[in-house]
Order: sequence, then C-alpha cells, then structure tokens
Amino acid sequence: MIAKEELKLTQEWDKTFEKSEKVDHSKVTFVNRYGITLAADMYVPKNAEGKLPAIAVCGPFGAVKEQCSGLYAQTMAERGFLTIAFDPSFTGESGGNVRYMASPDINTEDFMAAVDFLSLNDRVDPERIGIIGICGWGGMALNTAALDTRIKATVASTMYDMTRVRAKGYFDAEDNEEARYQKRAAMCAQRLEDLKNGEYKLGGGVVDPLPEDAPYFVKDYYDYYKTDRGYHARSLNSNGGWNVIGCESFMNQPILKYTNEIRSAVMVMHGDKAHSFYFGKDAYADMIKDSKYTDNKEFLAIEGASHTDLYDGGNKNAIPFEKLADFFNEYLR
Repeated sequence: MIAKEELKLTQEWDKTFEKSEKVDHSKVTFVNRYGITLAADMYVPKNAEGKLPAIAVCGPFGAVKEQCSGLYAQTMAERGFLTIAFDPSFTGESGGNVRYMASPDINTEDFMAAVDFLSLNDRVDPERIGIIGICGWGGMALNTAALDTRIKATVASTMYDMTRVRAKGYFDAEDNEEARYQKRAAMCAQRLEDLKNGEYKLGGGVVDPLPEDAPYFVKDYYDYYKTDRGYHARSLNSNGGWNVIGCESFMNQPILKYTNEIRSAVMVMHGDKAHSFYFGKDAYADMIKDSKYTDNKEFLAIEGASHTDLYDGGNKNAIPFEKLADFFNEYLR
C-alpha cells in the first residue's frame, strides 16, 4: 500500500509572479518510490478539451515552485500544455522528515515520480510528456531523460551539473585530489558536530548583505533571491540554504554519465553571459559525442543573458517561451 504523507499546503496565491487568467491553478501531491510525498502546483489551460501534452518543471537548485519553475509552468500552460511545478524531496512544501537535504538519486526519482503522476492523470496523453529543469535541476533533467524512456522531450535551462561543481568547484578551480579530500574531511567532521548538537547546521543561502567585492555571479543571485524580484520565504537560497552536509554525496556521483544514450529530444538553453555557461556547453558536447541520436538535440545560446535572466526574463524577456513551445509542440505532437 503506497501511502501519502499529510502535507500542509498553502492555498492562497503566494508566487513571485502574477497569476494568469488564461489557466486554472490547483495544488496536487504525488509519492515517489522512496515514499516521500511531493507537492506541486498544476496549471491547466482554461477550456482545454481532450487529453493534453504535459510538462513537469523543477528548479533552480535551492528554489521552490513559487519562484521560476512556477513561472515556466504557468507560461507553458498558457501555450496549451498541462504543467506541474513541484518542490523536490525535503524542500518547500514537499515531504521528507529531514529538511534541506539533496541526493542525485532521490532528486532524479522526484522527476520520475512527476512523470508517473502525469502519465496516470486523466487529462494527460501519456505518450506526450516532457520535462524542464532549471539551474541545478537542468542537470537532473538530463540525468532523468537518460533513465526515463517515457519522456519525449527535455529542456535544460541555465543548467548546472551539481556533481561537477561539488567535486571540482566553480570553473573547475578545485579539480584536484587535495581539495576534494579537504572538503570530504570537513563534511565528515560536520556530521559528528550535527549529531552532537542534535540538529543539522545550515550552510547559508545567498550572502546578505552583499559585499562590494562579491563576484559577478553572486551579485546575479542576490538580485534574484534577496530582492522583491524573486524572494520567497520557503526558498532555501533566499534564506538559510542547504544543510552543510546536504549535498555530500554529489562529490562521488557524476550524474551525466549516459546522456549520449538519450534517444528523446533535448534542448540545452543557456545565456552566453552566464557564469554557468560552461556547464550547458560542456553537457551538450558530451551528450552528442559518440551518440547515435543527435538529430533531435539542440543547443540554444541566449545572447546577452546572465544566469538568472533565464529564471524570470531579467526584465529583458530573455526566456524564449515561444521557442520552447515550438520545441515541445514538435516532439510532443
């Protein structure tokens, strides 16, 4: 018997974006194979008839569904898709007794559980399901696409490879055995401190106040997560962040090992001014290297866009929603 946790879901509109009059919105829940109940916002085009193509959306890493994943989901619903934006395990309104933990395996399963939910929804055509992953969830989306043959189309937007950045540091600056050893040792020591203290220490979200000499990408994050533009009370990045040991297992588990075996359609979309551009560029190159399935793969560089410009458009309409709609319409038809 698969049982659901009882979740307390906020019913009032508490998103960082305005509610659309073109779609119907509701809260839904579903269970992953670890028994964790996930919370999602579902968006359905008004007056839609028949079984619809569907898209599950998640990300960024440390954000909640009330932020940009919900914006993506609602906007794609305006274009005719049934969509859900969900909170991952242990975060937001989703279940999981330990909070603010992440796992390459469990988070990939979260996406697959979303596909389960959509596949069994009476309003969805199970042969026309896609996914969108944003930031760290872009990497998770590619990993899921390599595993889940039910997915017909995937978009990775402004993506991070979380295993790469944990093991090698930003821009691969810590890609050596000594640096990895020191990080492992620090997390092992933190595990014992957490047990002694009876609680997990938080690593801290986006730095606040912002130092004058902060790197460009930190300023980019601050402008989204710490201002009215994108702040949300349940967002890890807006507040206390992940547990210090929350992403420990990422260091030893590359998630993009078999992406060149993905047979379904994939678009990797990245701003060319993003600090994270190398993640998307390299992930795409690895995906098509020695692959037999390149005809339905695409890399889309958004000129002049930073990392967070692809969260909400960045006041420059940077997210090419019409191109996304064309992509999904082509491969979910």
